[in-house]
Amino acid sequence: MTFTDAISARILELLEIKNTNVSKLAIKAGINESTIRSVLSNSTKCPKVTTIRFICIGFDMSISEFFNSEIFKEDNLLDE
Repeated sequence: MTFTDAISARILELLEIKNTNVSKLAIKAGINESTIRSVLSNSTKCPKVTTIRFICIGFDMSISEFFNSEIFKEDNLLDE
């Protein structure tokens, strides 16, 4: 899985864990729903750190909590 795929997978995982959806996340994060959807669909090949930061705000978590997942273990990631 590429790093971009891993970010998308983590967002989907958190949406399920937090029992929320993209629309609600966008409101809490203060960003456009289309921004989140472009990350999820991998239209954005390298999401900006600021975008990930706002998504973390929407999930009420730190950036380190976001990346503290098995999804981001080196063995799971491929070079893009």
